[in-house]
Amino acid sequence: MLGTTTKVKQGEKSMKFNMKQGMGLLVLYLALVVFFSFMSPYFLSVQNFLNIGLATAIMGIIAVVMTKVIVSGGIDLSVGSVVALTGVVTVQVYSWTNSVTVAVICGMLLGIVMGLLNGFLITYLKINPLITTLGTMSIARGLSFVLSGGLTSSMSSDSFKFLGRGYLLGIPFPLILMIICFIIAHIVMTRTVFGRTIYAIGGNEVASRLAAIPVRRNQMIIYVLCGAASALGGLILTSQLAAGAPQAATGIELSVIAAVILGGTSLTGGKGTIIGTLLGVIIMGTVNNGLVLLNVSSYWQEVARGGVLLAAVAIDQLQGLRKK
Repeated sequence: MLGTTTKVKQGEKSMKFNMKQGMGLLVLYLALVVFFSFMSPYFLSVQNFLNIGLATAIMGIIAVVMTKVIVSGGIDLSVGSVVALTGVVTVQVYSWTNSVTVAVICGMLLGIVMGLLNGFLITYLKINPLITTLGTMSIARGLSFVLSGGLTSSMSSDSFKFLGRGYLLGIPFPLILMIICFIIAHIVMTRTVFGRTIYAIGGNEVASRLAAIPVRRNQMIIYVLCGAASALGGLILTSQLAAGAPQAATGIELSVIAAVILGGTSLTGGKGTIIGTLLGVIIMGTVNNGLVLLNVSSYWQEVARGGVLLAAVAIDQLQGLRKK
């Protein structure tokens, strides 16, 4: 009984936002704001902060569900390729049917199918999540080039434009969608049985099975949600570009994972919060925006993103060593 009580308390602790780590992230964010404010006269403005929110919306929407994936002990590297494939398929379906509704439904269904594929291979065939999603990443990216012939196809529709370029009460609509996703995910992770089972599965999958938790079903749901989030991100990006590009969202999976890990989610599973991920997304978006305003080469921006990813993983490892 004592061991069970201890595990429950540890599980509850892993669900709570670490205020000490949160303060560290806030200090880092404020330091970035001060630095970029001094370096660029255009940084400290309401419009620029809205631009940051708009630019991070897709990453944030995917990061919300990626948090659940990593907390459950998995990972999904295919999200960027699913974003691109969704855009290509959506544009092609629209060109065949001339219906935005049908095109959007097909795009979302594609993401769900990719999530089902990942979930089936990982939960039923027991293939390592890293290998599985690395394979589906290549498959989705390859299909996007095959279906498009390597070309970017335009999609001009006023009704579809609002999804990625619309404003509601002066706020970019994609940013509103991201905020809604974060709020819903926070409630699910902290107030529902499903959220608690995610932490339990990531903490100890074998013990979760013995406790009669439907591990396979929950893991399938998580990967389906990740595929759906990637598809939604693909629809938003397609709306912003007014086109489906097979090379779109290349490398976004690394930015998403970096934001999630930077926010305090452990790569070993069982620990992480949605609030932490939100801070990680904001920091990543601020860094990207600041580098653009400073006219830093896109090559060096890739170096910076890789450095942030390594730093985030290093912090995660150091925290694990301290607990030992």
